[in-house]
Amino acid sequence: MAPVPLEGLQTPVANSMVQAGGQSAGPQEGNRGTMMSLSVLIDFIVQRTYHELTVLAELLPRKMDMERKIEIYNFAIRTRQLTVRLLALVKWANSASKVEKSARIMAFLDKQSLLFVDTADMLARMARETLVQARLPNFHIPAAVEVLTTGTYGRLPACIREKIVPPDPITNSEKRNTLLKLNQVIQHRLVTGNLLPQMKNLKIENGRVTFHVEHEFDVSLTVMGDGPNIPWRLLEIDVLVEDKETGDGKALVHPLQVQYIHQLMQTRLVDNPAPLTEVYNCLHYFCQSLQLEVLYSQTLRLMRDRLDDHIHVDEYVSGKSLTISYWRELTTKGKDPTSKDPRSELGYRLTVQVDPHDPARPLAVMHVPSLGNKESEIADRAIRSELLSMERLLVHTIYVRTKSRLTDIKAELQNMMKDVESNLQGSPAILSVAILQPCLRAEQLLITVDTHTGMLQCHVPQYDAPLIPDLCNALNGDHSKLPGLISELRFWITQRRCEKTLQHLPATAQERLPLLHHPDHPLTKLSKHRMYVQLHRHPNVALIIEFKEKENSPCEIDCSFYLLIVKHSSIEDNPDDESIETEIPKVYLKVHSLIEFDTFVVTHGPFTNVDGSTDGDHVEPGTLKRKAGIGMKQESATRRSKQPAYFVAELAHVVAMCDERLPFVALAGELTKRNIFHQGLQVEANATGLVLKLIQLPPPTPEIGQSAAWHSLLKRLLSVSIRVQTKVNLKSWVTEFVFYSTPLPSTHPKEQGSRRPVYFPYDMGTADNVSRTVNQLLSDWAQIVHLYTIVHELSEYLAIEKYNLANMFSIKSYSYGKLVLCYGPDKGAMVCITWSSSQKLFRLSFGATNNALNAHSIIKEQLESHLNVTRNLAQLVQILHETYEPLISISKLPTIPQMGVSHTRPQVPVKTFTLMAQSCTLIRIAYQEMYCLELRIRGAGLVSLRDGAYSRFDRSNVVDVFSPTQGLKAFLSKYVDETAVFRRRSQSEDDNPPSPISMEIEGGGGGGGFLGHHRGPQSPAQQREPGLRFNHPLTPPPSSNPHTPASPHTSMNQPSATHTSFGSSPATSFSPTSIPANVNPSPHMPHPSPGSGLVANSPLNPHVPSPGGLLSNPSPGPVTNLPGHSPVSSFMQTGHTDGSPFPSSQSMASPAASNWPGSPSVPRPSPARPGQSPGGPPIMHSPQADHKPGVGGSGSGGGGVGGSHMPRVLPQRSWAGAVPTLLTHEALESLCCPSPHPQGYPGPEIAPLERFLGCVYMRRQLQRFVHSEKYLTALSTTEPGVIHFKVSEHLHCRIVLNPQHLQSLHLKITPLPEHKDVWSSDELQVMEKFFDTKAAAPPYKPNSMFGFCSILNVSVDVLKNFIQIMRLELIPGLAQQQGMKWSVQWMLRIPPSAIPIVPIGMAGILAYKTKILFFLQITRMGMQYGSVGGGGGAGGMEPPCLVLPLVYDISTNITQLAEKRDSGSGGAITAANSLLKHFAQFQSNHTECSLYPAVRELLLNLTLPSEPQSAPNSATMPQIQSPAMQMGGQGQPGYPVNMPMGMMGGPQ
Repeated sequence: MAPVPLEGLQTPVANSMVQAGGQSAGPQEGNRGTMMSLSVLIDFIVQRTYHELTVLAELLPRKMDMERKIEIYNFAIRTRQLTVRLLALVKWANSASKVEKSARIMAFLDKQSLLFVDTADMLARMARETLVQARLPNFHIPAAVEVLTTGTYGRLPACIREKIVPPDPITNSEKRNTLLKLNQVIQHRLVTGNLLPQMKNLKIENGRVTFHVEHEFDVSLTVMGDGPNIPWRLLEIDVLVEDKETGDGKALVHPLQVQYIHQLMQTRLVDNPAPLTEVYNCLHYFCQSLQLEVLYSQTLRLMRDRLDDHIHVDEYVSGKSLTISYWRELTTKGKDPTSKDPRSELGYRLTVQVDPHDPARPLAVMHVPSLGNKESEIADRAIRSELLSMERLLVHTIYVRTKSRLTDIKAELQNMMKDVESNLQGSPAILSVAILQPCLRAEQLLITVDTHTGMLQCHVPQYDAPLIPDLCNALNGDHSKLPGLISELRFWITQRRCEKTLQHLPATAQERLPLLHHPDHPLTKLSKHRMYVQLHRHPNVALIIEFKEKENSPCEIDCSFYLLIVKHSSIEDNPDDESIETEIPKVYLKVHSLIEFDTFVVTHGPFTNVDGSTDGDHVEPGTLKRKAGIGMKQESATRRSKQPAYFVAELAHVVAMCDERLPFVALAGELTKRNIFHQGLQVEANATGLVLKLIQLPPPTPEIGQSAAWHSLLKRLLSVSIRVQTKVNLKSWVTEFVFYSTPLPSTHPKEQGSRRPVYFPYDMGTADNVSRTVNQLLSDWAQIVHLYTIVHELSEYLAIEKYNLANMFSIKSYSYGKLVLCYGPDKGAMVCITWSSSQKLFRLSFGATNNALNAHSIIKEQLESHLNVTRNLAQLVQILHETYEPLISISKLPTIPQMGVSHTRPQVPVKTFTLMAQSCTLIRIAYQEMYCLELRIRGAGLVSLRDGAYSRFDRSNVVDVFSPTQGLKAFLSKYVDETAVFRRRSQSEDDNPPSPISMEIEGGGGGGGFLGHHRGPQSPAQQREPGLRFNHPLTPPPSSNPHTPASPHTSMNQPSATHTSFGSSPATSFSPTSIPANVNPSPHMPHPSPGSGLVANSPLNPHVPSPGGLLSNPSPGPVTNLPGHSPVSSFMQTGHTDGSPFPSSQSMASPAASNWPGSPSVPRPSPARPGQSPGGPPIMHSPQADHKPGVGGSGSGGGGVGGSHMPRVLPQRSWAGAVPTLLTHEALESLCCPSPHPQGYPGPEIAPLERFLGCVYMRRQLQRFVHSEKYLTALSTTEPGVIHFKVSEHLHCRIVLNPQHLQSLHLKITPLPEHKDVWSSDELQVMEKFFDTKAAAPPYKPNSMFGFCSILNVSVDVLKNFIQIMRLELIPGLAQQQGMKWSVQWMLRIPPSAIPIVPIGMAGILAYKTKILFFLQITRMGMQYGSVGGGGGAGGMEPPCLVLPLVYDISTNITQLAEKRDSGSGGAITAANSLLKHFAQFQSNHTECSLYPAVRELLLNLTLPSEPQSAPNSATMPQIQSPAMQMGGQGQPGYPVNMPMGMMGGPQ
């Protein structure tokens, strides 16, 4: 038998799910119990818990605290147990599906077994008991015959018909007639009976009568017959009493209660003489009791939810009355009888009761204290309406009480203050009292009653007045205090109006200030109702506003204004003694004076009318003083529309007037104190503003006051006016100078009229800062005067036609404060000249227009110093004109720092060229911080260049900062144009040491023939940049150097005290040096000695001025002023008619007459033929093919090779470059302008000067390298400037500058006699050409040459392999002819894209023991690429480019890639490495050097993984550029080379 569950009730989950889906669960067995859905069970549990919680909420408030705790605890225990059971059931239900299925199977089997057992038992019982006694009855033949023949059976008993079969229903017409008859019977009985008036509202229909009593009940009756004694039958009762507030829409009477009442009344209707009266009495009493119960429950809920103890149920008698008290605080307030309402002694109560005289009437409301009939009717409506509400009853009652109390307060206030306007309105009722006239609604005093407590409350909506609590106390207590408090409130609101008026003005209202004054000061006599106004811009002034009520109209207030002059002081200051002041913080204001304003006068000035009325009625009799009223009653409608009541127009005008006029008063006082006369403060026409006009301004200096320019300026000055300008609440002074025209006509379109106004703005501070404003005004006036003095002089020069200044420049703008001049070939350069009042100097600023260039910023400080010393614009214009083209030329020299210049520290940047201005015409040009050129700009389109490494005073003395530039004289001689110089000196004078006088004239520091009367600039070494290390230069003292010239005689040269030195030049980075100053003066030389304290202000000595500024005359020779030249020809040398490049024939003594010690007399070579180009025709591959002894070298200068002119042979003198070389501006331009290489070498266009200095620098570095390396042996040679060395006992190398143009280095390699058969001429030429075009080519990096030397230092077979790689690079067509996929380039320096094995920028070829590391860059050729980027490749995208670090092992004859262990290799590098390993494994000839075969294998067979699958196009051969020009192409991951090679790591 199947197991039976322990409990009768089971809830299978699956079955519950079926039931939830709306399907039947099938028949349930008795032993299985009743099944239930799990959701229904959870719903039952939740409802049960909610029901118990609701019951607790209703019952617990009536129980004691301990009982409530016990009930809550029991509820928590029951709920917890129920929840735990539910949780267990839910957890079991998760696995109940299998159990339920098994249970259903077992139940089905049990059912089948039971059916089989029952069937067998029944069959056995029938066979044993029933069938044994079974007999057939006798057949009822008569009945059968009757039924079969007639179809009916009529022999049944009659009682069946009478007792069971119902009679036939009546018809509809019979029903209608019966009901009409019954209506008549009911109507007859009502007419003949006694009917109460309350039951007159009835309705008879359908045989019943329905009585309706409003707000109580409906009852329906009928009669069961027409007999007079038949009682009324009660059909239906409907109770109409509802509780819509707390009843939740449910019926108040339970149906069982209605049934009970129905039965009770039905019994009373029997044998009752007045049945209808009994019905009314019963139901009326029940409904009234129910109404009282509803009101009582609503009252309890109000007390519990919202009103708390504000109301109280005094008495409740069920079915009779309900008494409620309110405003209990008003009743129980204090013991002071004055604080009580006299009518509230009995308290405020209302009673809802049954009418004691006529219980049949509705509920009545009784009020204590009593109300009027009209007010009572309003309150009684609350319980006689459809909505039975105690809250409405209280609200109506309290509203009536509130209105009554406020009416009494209104009447009392009107008796106290006659002019007070008040208005009572609103619900809840509010009493509005206008305490000011006029008064905004937000400013009225609002009085109301607290509906909960009955206390009077008041407030002002606009403000949170501090007097409100006192007013509330007075309203609820002593009313005699109300007039005083309302008056104080009136003053307080007036003060707030003043603050509102000042909120957008620069002033702040204060109720009190920390003032210090005497006890009997007039300030103490003012009213206590006053306000202080502090002006933001005037801290020493305060405005006092005094308030007073009008005698005849207290609601209106008059105000008077007083101006208070104060001073900040501390409490320790003596008010009687102004000289005594302490250091304590000054937080007090000491009163100085008090000024009373006449309100009528201050509000009725010129173009000023505040109140819009000038009626004489406003003027008080006997005086002009008028009080300004705040809120006059007799205001016009237009004024009220413009100004709201809270805006005090008089106050705003007075504050604005003080704020505008006080700065002018302070400024006028300061001007008077400075003896600057003015016309006083005036109002401009049409009241546009105030103006202060000045009559006279003083000259900046007494000397200027006596000059003609000063008087001319005063004649042009028309007026000086000072006004105030306001922008976004910020005020500033604006001074207007009006002049008549200008002495210089300008091209500016706004400077064409006769009236020239000039404006200067100043910040407006406080009165204490007015002296600063006057100082700024005088500074700007001084700016105008100083600039006009030099402009006036310039205008006089322009008037003289012979000076021809008008062709040199044009005047773009002259606005009296600034002068803008345009100069240059196309007048594209600009200079702006202004006077700096702070520095007391003229300042220059340079610019350009129309894409022109202006390089005068290089000598800006020197030009400024020159202008400030001479104060002559004509000289400045001449200097700008003469120096424009040379400065433009040298500004084209690159100044960008380069890396790789220093071979030991290649990553340290070094500036290429550094321009250092020494004076207006003397500029030092430093190259890579090693070589220096000194450029002097001369007149007539000439400049002179010399080696700046030599001392200006001794050619044999070299300063320690720079190194001499070998071959400079020969290089510069190629650019000399004899036709422009007119006369050349003899050949011997160039290389002979000139006399000290000529040195001073030609190469001296600032004393040359262009500008010889001003001092040189300060040394640029004062601005030394960190990180650049140079030895400190030191010129030897006279005691150790006999060649140092002596100091000048004191009678010949007296330094001027008015000369000032320049500012330091910004274009240098050298360390400051010092020169000994212990040299005795010598009377022999007319220029200072470098050992004295008068050495030139140069990098040699940054602390002393240039000696050129100490010479009384610029040149000992005569100077001729040529007609048509500028007036400054007296201080500028413009050349001579005899063609000499020197200032005069007497400027340099002959070598024989000179007493200069050690002065040589060797003849010098002549310069190149006039007009000959500096560069000759291209030379052959080997530059030494036509080399002859004595020609070329560092000091040789080959001339042109045309006609019968022979090259000039210059003797090699180390100090030859110290002699200045005269060049034209065109020659200087060709020196400094970038141009292609004379021999057409590939590479960037650079200046010839840079190429020459770069070659000199590279030659010097190589010479040092030869002496420092062991495998290089320097060989002695008699040729100067030639480097001759031997490499590893098998090669002789000779490096020399190109003798034709001196702009490239060339290598000549000669094998030793025992190795002549090893080398062919072709191999030697490949190495020589590779050196010329790759190693010694720009950019000039020494490590490129050092790497080339490392290439030479290898074994012969390895070097021959290297030569094969060089040939592939030099002849790009070879790679294509041999079918190579890649082109190759040497990396003579480590590029940034290489593996970080060696520091970037170092030499790219390293040999260590038996291994050689070198770097190659290979570029893909002949492959089509998509147009992704620029046009670097065949299709627009640059081809792939790789940098390969190769290592050749001499011992194993294996060439492979060098890789770092921690660096991940890209796909291309991996492919190359695999290819080299495969080649090393299968190479056929092991005796042959594998270096070039391995490289060739790479170039032939290397394929990139990402390479496009397309056939190579042999026609698209990319041009291989010079390594110096090449930008890295598209590299592989880990080896990007797409960055510039020219800066640091390019392949050289």
